[in-house]
Amino acid sequence: MEIEGLFQRGFELRCEGNYPEAKSCFLKVLGMEPGHVNARHQMALIQGFEGDFDGSLSALEALCTQYPANLEVRYDFAMTQMMLGLYEEACANLKFILEKDPNHSKALQQMTYC
Repeated sequence: MEIEGLFQRGFELRCEGNYPEAKSCFLKVLGMEPGHVNARHQMALIQGFEGDFDGSLSALEALCTQYPANLEVRYDFAMTQMMLGLYEEACANLKFILEKDPNHSKALQQMTYC
C-alpha cells in the first residue's frame, strides 16, 4: 500500500477509536517516510487519547517548533493545552493561528474561551 493510502487507513482507524491498528499504520508510514508530519501528528494525538497527556503535549509542541506554519498541528496543541488547564498557553496558540489565518473557523470558535 502506498504511503498516503496507508496514512488514510490509519486516520480512519484512529477516528474509529482503534488506536493499536491506527498506530501500526502510522508506524509503517513513518518507516517509509520518517518525517511524515501528518503521521507524527496523529501519533501524538493517539498518545493523548491513550492517557499519555504529557507525552502528547511534548510531541505536539515539538511538531509546532519544527513546523510552525502547520496550523492544524498548532490547533491540536492548543486544544491539548486547553484540556490540561493551560489556558494562557492555549489562548496564545489560538491567537497565533488567527494571526496567520484570520478565518480559521475552529480557532475562532475556541477563542470564546480566551
